[in-house]
Amino acid sequence: MTGYSEISSIAHLLRRAGFGASREDLEHYSDMGYEATVEELLNPELQPDYEDDLAYRYVPYYRMGTGIPSYQCYWMYRMISTRRPLEEKMTLFWHHVFATSHSKLNRNPQMNKQLKLLRSFAMGNFRTILIEISKDPAMIYWLDNCENHNGAPNENYGRELLELFSMGVGMDQEFNYSEDDVKECARAFTGWTMAPQLPRYPYGDYCWDFEYRTDDHDHGEKSFLGETGRFNGDDIVDIIVRQPATARFLSRHLYNFFVSDEPQVPSWQTTEPQDPEAIKALEEEYFRSNGDVRSMLRILFNSDFFKNASYKKVKSPAELIAGVMRLVDDYTTPKPNSHEIAFAAAYMGQDLLNPPTVEGWHTGKEWIDSGALVERVNFAADRVGDINMPGVRRIVSRLAAYGPVMDADTLLDHSLELAGPVEVSSDRRTELMTYLEKYKEIKCGTSEEMKNFESIVTGLLRLIVASREFQFA
Repeated sequence: MTGYSEISSIAHLLRRAGFGASREDLEHYSDMGYEATVEELLNPELQPDYEDDLAYRYVPYYRMGTGIPSYQCYWMYRMISTRRPLEEKMTLFWHHVFATSHSKLNRNPQMNKQLKLLRSFAMGNFRTILIEISKDPAMIYWLDNCENHNGAPNENYGRELLELFSMGVGMDQEFNYSEDDVKECARAFTGWTMAPQLPRYPYGDYCWDFEYRTDDHDHGEKSFLGETGRFNGDDIVDIIVRQPATARFLSRHLYNFFVSDEPQVPSWQTTEPQDPEAIKALEEEYFRSNGDVRSMLRILFNSDFFKNASYKKVKSPAELIAGVMRLVDDYTTPKPNSHEIAFAAAYMGQDLLNPPTVEGWHTGKEWIDSGALVERVNFAADRVGDINMPGVRRIVSRLAAYGPVMDADTLLDHSLELAGPVEVSSDRRTELMTYLEKYKEIKCGTSEEMKNFESIVTGLLRLIVASREFQFA
């Protein structure tokens, strides 16, 4: 069997840069080696593209549903089954940063079109990403830039572009921009709107497209972040991406999402990063690479601060659900009733495509209040406790191969390894051993013993996924 430490490092990488993996996948990547795995994740285009046609053929609801649940189900299915895990993880990352909600938009294809946009630029240049999201009709409608006119500017998008999408209110106890900068930014984005659309009936929804209306653009001189000119929206983005505040903001977002839970975004002006050296390394790569997100991620995943950050992040509901389903090998191919797992994320506090505000979701320990924690534990325990799940049966079979007889310590060690690996504290180990104390001798030789063995193992797996360590990444 491949060494435990190597498997652990690969498992940590795939929990953060993806949605977890089965034991078989972990061993495959472990044979490749850590750095080669990082490169494969960073270059998703080398893997087969997602088979949308197959998914749509088996589950037409994914693209034909009349409500947002159909697209939530489709996206959750992608997270579970994609062979490009980092691409999908970055799509989730950008959906959190550029939070856009169906609750206002009420246009399902438009939300899916935005997801495709985020996916296509997931690891690209940050300037390009900002330009493309500024042209995205879902974002334009969500933040009212379609109401931003020459002579009557609407500041909503300009304000959020600065506050939540690129720079943040401030850093190091200082402000990053002024109210005048917000107003000038809004003027620069006048005329960035949506083209007229075909009516919904009788053929269904058609997506909006971006349209730039030069007659509705304010062509006057503007002063923004110390520079003056007849700026348009793309000029504003050019100025933004040159700011040290932008490098800091993006670096802290990447650190919070992939490394360790940080305080919520509004407090970043007055709260230092928990690892200033890590943020500095990411900032330096931002400027060295001219804002290339893929390059920043390469630095991050190969760093000691990332490798040493196991169990320092609470899994988001989407991460927990997709990880559990990959572990038990369920919904890795199309099948009905995927709404059950998509809705589970909402019950845990993450209603995909419906973030509560433009700030996105509050992360970290706010994912695990008393109500959400019960949902999380019950969901995970129900799945790993089902012996009919292919992944669970494989775990049981691999455990049975160690014995026809084994002691409790051996069973616990191998169960923790195959369920993660999950590295538990001594106190947690004692709690898990308490469950096994009643079994004097654990046998799996005869069919009757095997049936009892399955019950013991699934009970143990339920307790493992309920542990603090499993709920963290």
